[in-house]
Amino acid sequence: MPDQIQEQIQEHQKTTEKMLKKSFIRKIEKSVEWIIEAYKNNKKTLWAGNGGSSSDCLHAVGEFVGRFKMERKALPALTLGSEMATNTAISNDYGFEKIFLRSLEALGQKGDVLIGLSTSGNSENIIQAFQRAKHLGIKTIALLGKDGGKLKNLADLEITIPSFDTPRIQEMHIMIIHIICDLVERELFS
Repeated sequence: MPDQIQEQIQEHQKTTEKMLKKSFIRKIEKSVEWIIEAYKNNKKTLWAGNGGSSSDCLHAVGEFVGRFKMERKALPALTLGSEMATNTAISNDYGFEKIFLRSLEALGQKGDVLIGLSTSGNSENIIQAFQRAKHLGIKTIALLGKDGGKLKNLADLEITIPSFDTPRIQEMHIMIIHIICDLVERELFS
């Protein structure tokens, strides 16, 4: 068992090292710039993901609405699809692929930023929300994995983790979320 533990830690480390490319870092920097711009213009971030990615979205929203590292005013952020009654109503009446789309139509505004997390890049409910976001004037950032899937070419900005292993992809997504939270907080409140 110690070998398997060491193997997984080394795989995490290898994935992290692949992300040190300047082009990769520039994408994270651009996402931070877009989110700061939205907050400076009294707009919000909207987050969407399925399964573990949904939990990561809730985590991100908690960091923005609560705090990350410093005491500061709350920042407006929402996790789309986080309300069970709304989800079941939309899923029942329209289909599961519409849960983020309908919430985006209700809550999204021009100038907001929609961040979608999908390890495959092929989550139909996020794809539909990203397509609608373009018509609403909402910038889209996709945190992806594997080959980026359909969302890679649909997002205004995609950050695709160089891995086909879902746990490693999710670990990198949460690292990117923490980097974004830290830099947004520093820029807006330091």
